[in-house]
Amino acid sequence: MKKFYRIKSEKKIAGICAGIGEIYSIDPTIIRIAVVFGTVATAIWPGVIAYIAGWILIPEKEELPDQTAS
Repeated sequence: MKKFYRIKSEKKIAGICAGIGEIYSIDPTIIRIAVVFGTVATAIWPGVIAYIAGWILIPEKEELPDQTAS
């Protein structure tokens, strides 16, 4: 099981969406769009509170692992 980190090198705000994208091998931009849509669809505050909680609770990772090394 992969450990969930906030990715510092790929962040726009806190790096949470980049961390989710790394785990599921999805472009972080798609995750960001889904988060914005979900936040707006839930009347904004639940999404904002969840994002801030993730920002505080999820540890930060400095850089992405080298994808070319196998």
